[in-house]
Amino acid sequence: MLIIGELINGMYTRIAKAIAEKDKATIQKCALDQVKAGAEALDVNCGPASADPISDMRWLVETIQEVTDKELSLDSSRPQSIKEGLKAARNKVIINSTTADLEKLKELVPLAKKHNAKLIGLAINSKGIPHNKDQRLELAAGIVTYCVEQGFNIEGLYLDPILMPLNVAQTQLKDILESIHEFKLLSQPHPKTVIGLSNISQGAKSRSLINRSFMVMAMAEGLDCAILNPLDKKLMNAVITSEVILNNKIYCDSFLEAYGKIQSPL
Repeated sequence: MLIIGELINGMYTRIAKAIAEKDKATIQKCALDQVKAGAEALDVNCGPASADPISDMRWLVETIQEVTDKELSLDSSRPQSIKEGLKAARNKVIINSTTADLEKLKELVPLAKKHNAKLIGLAINSKGIPHNKDQRLELAAGIVTYCVEQGFNIEGLYLDPILMPLNVAQTQLKDILESIHEFKLLSQPHPKTVIGLSNISQGAKSRSLINRSFMVMAMAEGLDCAILNPLDKKLMNAVITSEVILNNKIYCDSFLEAYGKIQSPL
């Protein structure tokens, strides 16, 4: 299970302020706190308030790389920001993300191939968010097909079924779970799967409980990667425990201490 820390995002007021003021200390502490908590990669998003998202992306990448060599997920809807982040990146990179729209695929798949980067593909297009499993599978199949045609390594492709909030899209969540499993049937070798976990609890109470409950269910469907808050100790413990139950890690009585970096009471 690849854990991508979600907290370096300009949507958070503290991070937006740090980006605007070029406050390296705040960004670097956020990066190191997530790594200490178990993040194996870090999402990097300038946020919608960024006055100059291209230069801000470069600054963020350079700032984070001063303190860690973890993989970076360059998160932007602007291809030029992605390109600038790639120029600054010294280590492994994930491009987050392309949609199923042909114009986005034509720009970002060759870019990922050129830089030997992983790629997140969203099961969404210009028509909007899919409403059922069949629509998600159709969009995901289009992404896979294009990647195969372009010679992109499918094992570096992460498909995102677009996780919706529980309080407004409850009826879609079973389809989303099934999509995680069925995306892997689209090709051989199969693509990997990813979710932006915090989306499910937007606007709801008991966010941590909702997040970790869905995470466990998604892992049982074969989820490979999640963008989440690694500082949520109970969530991280649920991930570790699920890995043991799924036989991805060897059981021992001290499995939390063995596999985790920060633990909390069950």
